[in-house]
Amino acid sequence: MELVLAAGLWLDGSAVWDDVVSALEPLGHRAVPLTLPGQGDGNAAATLDDQLAAVLSAVDGAAEKPVVVGHSAACTLAWLAADARPERIARVVLIGGFPTSGGRPYADFFEIRDGAMAFPGWAPFEGPDIVDLDQATRDRFAAAAIPVPEGVATGIVRYGDERRLDVPVTLICPEFSPAQARQWIDAGEVSELAAAKHVELVDIDSGHWPMVTRPGELARLLA
Repeated sequence: MELVLAAGLWLDGSAVWDDVVSALEPLGHRAVPLTLPGQGDGNAAATLDDQLAAVLSAVDGAAEKPVVVGHSAACTLAWLAADARPERIARVVLIGGFPTSGGRPYADFFEIRDGAMAFPGWAPFEGPDIVDLDQATRDRFAAAAIPVPEGVATGIVRYGDERRLDVPVTLICPEFSPAQARQWIDAGEVSELAAAKHVELVDIDSGHWPMVTRPGELARLLA
C-alpha cells in the first residue's frame, strides 16, 4: 500500500512524519511525506492551490491507488484531493480534523501578519491537544514552526465532484473521541462527512499530534 502524508499547519512534512514512515516500512507499506509549498520549501507566496497541486502530483505519481492522509487542517487538503481525483484514491484518512465546508477559508484560525500566519504559541492548545507533549517536544515544535503563507490560510475551499462522497474515509480521533465525532457529524456540524457514504471512526489515545507522540500506534492504524 502507498500512503501520501500531508501535515497540518506550520509543519515540514519530513520532520513530523519520519517516525511514522519508519514504522510503516516493516509493515510492508510505502509512505511519501509531503513538504507542502510554503511549509518547508521557502515559498512565502504559496497558495492553497499550490498545496493541493503538490498532493495531486504525489497521487498521480503513485504506482497504485494511494491512501491520502491529512492531519489537522490538512484533513481539508486530503478531502480536496479526493474531490479532484475520486477515481485515483483508495481511501482518505483524516487525523484530528475535519474537511472544511465549501466556500469557506481553508484555515484562517489565527492572526495574519506580514503575509503569513505564524505559530501562535501553546496557549490556544492548552488541554487535551497537548497533554502528551513534554516541554522539550513543545520547544522543538515551536522552534521549527514555519509561518503559513496567507495565500494558503485564507484560500477558499471549493469542491466540484460529488464522487468524492464515494471515497472511503477513516477518521482517526486523537484529542476527541469517536463518540464525540459522531455526534458532531450527525448534528450537521461537519457537512462533508455527514454527506460521505463510507465513514469509519477510529480511536487513538493521544493529543493532537499522534505522529509525534504515538508514531508506532498511528502506523499500525494506518496499516
